[in-house]
Amino acid sequence: MEDYIYYSALFDYYGKLLTEKEQEYFKDYFFDNLSLQEIADNYQVSKNAISKSIKETKEKLNIYEEKLKLFHNKERIHMLLSNDEYLKIEKYI
Repeated sequence: MEDYIYYSALFDYYGKLLTEKEQEYFKDYFFDNLSLQEIADNYQVSKNAISKSIKETKEKLNIYEEKLKLFHNKERIHMLLSNDEYLKIEKYI
């Protein structure tokens, strides 16, 4: 479950850097909770192609986060500030 939350957060930050197909497959898998086979059937490609694409997309998201650290910095800001302070600035980060 944490995996889904983490990659969903990374997608919020870096999703626009992905190709359209990567975005579609990712949304179907993580947000719409479709199985790999269901996604493959919808796009008329192999299940292996979907699996490979999602794996590569996760790797890309990890690379973007490793370099830009947007998610990490948000978590750190939240940890350093009290909840009241964080709620005041949350919409900006």
